[in-house]
Amino acid sequence: MIAAMEGRNPVRAFRAVKDFAGKQMTRRYADDVVATVREFPVDAVLADALPGILIGAQSTGLPTAALLAQTYLRPTPGLPLMGTGWSPGPGVLRRARDSVAPKTASWLLDLTLPRLNVVVAGYGQPPLRDVFELFDRCMKVLVMTSPSFDFVAPRLPANVRYVGPQLEDPGWAAGQWHSQGTDPLVLVATSSIFQHQVDLLQRIARALGQLPVRGLITTGPALGPDEIEAPPNVEVVQAAPHSRILPEASAVITHAGHGTLIKALAAGVPLVCIPMGRDQKDNTVRALRHGAGVRLSVKSTPDKIAAAVADILDNPQYTAAARRFAHILAQEAATTPSAADEAEAMLRS
Repeated sequence: MIAAMEGRNPVRAFRAVKDFAGKQMTRRYADDVVATVREFPVDAVLADALPGILIGAQSTGLPTAALLAQTYLRPTPGLPLMGTGWSPGPGVLRRARDSVAPKTASWLLDLTLPRLNVVVAGYGQPPLRDVFELFDRCMKVLVMTSPSFDFVAPRLPANVRYVGPQLEDPGWAAGQWHSQGTDPLVLVATSSIFQHQVDLLQRIARALGQLPVRGLITTGPALGPDEIEAPPNVEVVQAAPHSRILPEASAVITHAGHGTLIKALAAGVPLVCIPMGRDQKDNTVRALRHGAGVRLSVKSTPDKIAAAVADILDNPQYTAAARRFAHILAQEAATTPSAADEAEAMLRS
């Protein structure tokens, strides 16, 4: 489904979404949630925002929060449509685009309602009038990013909360790493799942080989380090704790997945963004509007990648912008309820 969604054929993309929302797939997700709640008595459900998961969670009668581990994804008139990489801006054409595109996307998604409502009815719930009514039936929708990072929506439902990004390293990123040398450190982190990134990582390795830097490429669990041929100044590992590396890094080259990008910004490290798909173009435009990096095409040559890294290292305004935004994130973390705070409030209510 994801491959179809990332393609340029809107008909194929819609069919993929419709098939994914099919009765059997949705029912299996719902069944899993219900079975888990029966086996492990819980007081609330924090649910990934997939329809089947939310249907199952809501059918239990327990307080439910939908978790959005990225920017706010609900098609909203006045906001650029997620997945487009658009930026809001002045002008009649952009305002019209950001009014019409979300309404069109919602209409297309609502064509899946008959299949979804078969499952909803099977769990004794009233029929949905639109797909995102599943969000409205949750006690809360927790958007796990910074409100200052995301674009400001003209209006949000009353149950939506921005709770800040989750900055902890995943469990699989506990590898060993020891700093060596004094040249600027450039961290490379693309997707933790397979997105055909071997060729891109190889070009990045060649680019860093042209520069007086220390390169550290973390391939993630989807790839083996031996798949990348690296020059002497570039180390390739499957995993390393980014939380320990970022304070020493001078730049990060990334596909602009939300997790990697926001961790770099929280550490005040500027970015070379090379989006490959999904929400990565959206994250890139949000980072660039803060002046904290540059963007390259996924087809960029090693020479272009090297030039972009040199630009980041030679021009201190990028680091200054990243550090300004890191200060904003720190202020928000100190003054805004976290996801854990919101979950505990659900239990108290």
